[in-house]
Amino acid sequence: MDSSILDVDLLAFERGSATERRSVVDGVRRSLETGFVYTAHDLSEDLIDTAYAMLAEFFSLDSETKSRFIAPGAHGQTGYTGVLVETAASSDHPDFKEMLNWSVPIPAGHPMRRNYPTMYPDQVLPEAAVPGITEVLSEFHHAIAALQQRFLRIIAEGIGCHASFFDEMVTDAPTLTRAIRYPPMVESPGTQHVWSAEHGDINLITALPRATGPGLQVLVGDDWVDAVPPAGHVIINTGIMLERITNGVLPIGIHRVVAPPGHNDERYSVVQFCHPRPWTILSPVPSCCTEDNPQRFAPVSAADAHAEVIYQINLVEDARRVDTVAETR
Repeated sequence: MDSSILDVDLLAFERGSATERRSVVDGVRRSLETGFVYTAHDLSEDLIDTAYAMLAEFFSLDSETKSRFIAPGAHGQTGYTGVLVETAASSDHPDFKEMLNWSVPIPAGHPMRRNYPTMYPDQVLPEAAVPGITEVLSEFHHAIAALQQRFLRIIAEGIGCHASFFDEMVTDAPTLTRAIRYPPMVESPGTQHVWSAEHGDINLITALPRATGPGLQVLVGDDWVDAVPPAGHVIINTGIMLERITNGVLPIGIHRVVAPPGHNDERYSVVQFCHPRPWTILSPVPSCCTEDNPQRFAPVSAADAHAEVIYQINLVEDARRVDTVAETR
């Protein structure tokens, strides 16, 4: 496996020649063997700056105010989640981060919302505390979701499917955007501390526009590699559901977030988890099942796979896998 995370250009795939298009597809396929790829994009930098500024304003509020925007029973799919709650499935120690989660609602009568209410909760955003934030975060969500759908067309071609393979799968899906604040770490000089333990995302792919500081690392082979994209690029990583659909050809991007030695500042990032529709059956596509790579995964619904991970990462309020009450920093 090539251990390098490659840099590709989404716009070259969409606007370039057949040769340029093929080069992007090949580069994405090779890079995602690490679980990660960097891509140029056409997102508005002003929109990203505005979103970060409003999110920083929210996270700077006192704990009592932020707690008003917790959404009970939403399993972390909207609203505020405090520090030391979400816990990587690989760990029994909660992550040192706080989060704000949001998506875009679909009509109340839609069958997906009626059948999967916890995946389509009523949105809880801190409009009362930060006026105007709902409109900005909604625009941000739509922009990243569109970019992810476009990028999935590259992946589809790379695994031998038609470019439109994922289009219907992600239409009206419960795609989730999450803003994360990692508080400053006060540790001994020269030490490294884990903000978020190693894990793989549950979804198809995840997009990460620029963060405000270092810390993201991806596991390549036995080594942790710093994920440092060129300026103006988005990081894309693979999730558990894409691994199942590709029969392991595109493995999960295992990653963690650590405070580097000597880094005592807080860190902000905004990520978006691109999900398939909950009734999607995650089954390996024929093009990824060969004599050398026979089918590894039995079919499972996206909703069931999602529910299992939400429990494992400690977001089911009345069934916490890990008791987080007593843990302090």
